[in-house]
Amino acid sequence: MPPVRLIARLDIKGPNVIKGIHLEGLRIVGKPAEMARSYYEQGIDEIIYMDTVASLYGRNNILSVVEEAARDIFVPMTVGGGIRTTDDVVKALRSGADKVAINTAAVHRPEFIREAAEMFGSQCVVLSVEAKRRGPGHWEALTDNGREKTDVDVLKWVAEAEQLGAGEILITSVDMEGTRKGFDAELIRSVRERVRVPVIASGGAGSAAHVIDLARERTSDAIACASILHYGTAPISALKAELAAAGVEVRS
Repeated sequence: MPPVRLIARLDIKGPNVIKGIHLEGLRIVGKPAEMARSYYEQGIDEIIYMDTVASLYGRNNILSVVEEAARDIFVPMTVGGGIRTTDDVVKALRSGADKVAINTAAVHRPEFIREAAEMFGSQCVVLSVEAKRRGPGHWEALTDNGREKTDVDVLKWVAEAEQLGAGEILITSVDMEGTRKGFDAELIRSVRERVRVPVIASGGAGSAAHVIDLARERTSDAIACASILHYGTAPISALKAELAAAGVEVRS
């Protein structure tokens, strides 16, 4: 497998980057432009911008943030939240994004994945899944930043989305998100067994050890981190050094 990618995830509400626990109890942790630039200068491999209220209010307000970042940040950028139509995809790409993350609109109308993939290429389409454990080996896909239930089985959904043309899967454990207690390794492993496209693991990193443990399993192609970066628990250069020392190949 290629080197594991480290991704900075910026969950955005209005003009601020926010962080919570289980996608709730959100608190402001900084400004997206400043944080993205800092992570880029530190050597992050990619950045995900997620508008946490876009689906709730029916619009995406972070494209200006992405457009500003694209002027001097030269790593792949993904935009999620409020991507409902192919016109929204066009706007996101024109703002400087390389990929779009789709959740709510795809659950409501799966064919949207095929339309986006055919128009822009599968490499541009990331299926974002907010997974809530409902029992042993069973997770439900939530929408609207974890606010809405769907009765959609996560493992069946990721397989269907791959067939429709999704080029990557961003899987976020709602149960572990923001807890800093580690990833839901069983969830990531189960998703990996059902798809061939790259899998991005998100939700739960509280230390470099958590990232190392997951990376050693080789069940994810990329690991998205928020808290450990936002609060300085594991700076990017140190995190990459620890991964390399543990025998995990990373990008220089």
